Amino acid sequence: MNKWKHRPPGSNWGDFGPEDQLGRLNWLTDENTLKAAREIKVGKRFCLSLPLNVPATNATNPRRHPPRFQGIVREGHVAFNLPMDKVDPGNTGVGSDEAVTLWSQHSSQWDAFGHMGALFDANGDGVDEPIQYNGHSVLNEQGEARWGEVGAWNCGIEHMARHGFQARGVLVNLKRHYGERSHAVGYEDLMRILESDGVEVEQGDVLCIYTGYADLLLSMGENVTHDLPRTHCSAFDGWDDRLLQWIDDSGVVALTCDNRAVEFEHPSRKPGVSRGPALPIHELCLFKLGIHLGEMWYFSEIAKWLEANQRYRFFLSAPPLHLPGAVGSPANGIGTV
Repeated sequence: MNKWKHRPPGSNWGDFGPEDQLGRLNWLTDENTLKAAREIKVGKRFCLSLPLNVPATNATNPRRHPPRFQGIVREGHVAFNLPMDKVDPGNTGVGSDEAVTLWSQHSSQWDAFGHMGALFDANGDGVDEPIQYNGHSVLNEQGEARWGEVGAWNCGIEHMARHGFQARGVLVNLKRHYGERSHAVGYEDLMRILESDGVEVEQGDVLCIYTGYADLLLSMGENVTHDLPRTHCSAFDGWDDRLLQWIDDSGVVALTCDNRAVEFEHPSRKPGVSRGPALPIHELCLFKLGIHLGEMWYFSEIAKWLEANQRYRFFLSAPPLHLPGAVGSPANGIGTV
């Protein structure tokens, strides 16, 4: 039985069952993974993630920080380059260990469905309430998070991890068309680029958007400024209804990009005055359709190789961390051609 009486317009809630938390990953079938594997022609591999300490600061998002390392103490000794005979006489080994505080969405990342829900009257009582994909809540029936103030009971990243993520990546090279200038890419822009570059997207594919933004993060280091996401490189125009419809119709199981948020926030939206999502593609994908979003990936090297070899498809393996309750995860994608 569905958890809702009303589903959002344009959503697929219930199409994969009342308890579903995979969304479009239901279309990532054995057959589609086999089709993806056929893109491996030469066996060359590309890392598709930034180092997790990039961005080097929290300038572009003050709430997220690079990883912070902490030593682990073992019998009074910091367990780093530690001669083991200090804790185990006669042991000739040398050991190192560490603890890391990690912001799950600081660098190359996956968004879980629990990352972005919406205020919506799913049960028909006339009250908009926080709700996630397919009518789930990140809270339990008592209104509690999993671990104190945080931790999702539903729509966490663990569902994607358990399903396994190996698919066919389809790269769209926006940098080749727009360079590093800021440009909001709408439906007509995207259709023109797909046609001119001979790119076809099929059900079960992963759309991979290369803008050059991650390249700037690497080259600028600690000189990254807070306005970089607005002043440089392209992003989708989430306020283009035809683009939203195309994302739905395309059949993609995930959408990844090398920029900060896949889409631009609408420049004319006035918080507290206008009502609606700040990020419509996030609402469409994470809340309505169950399409995972990947952000700040690194596509520079594979994009150059694909262009030089007149290709745009590749085998993509990019499982998230199997971390129950997390609403995001670092992404360590590998593209194989």
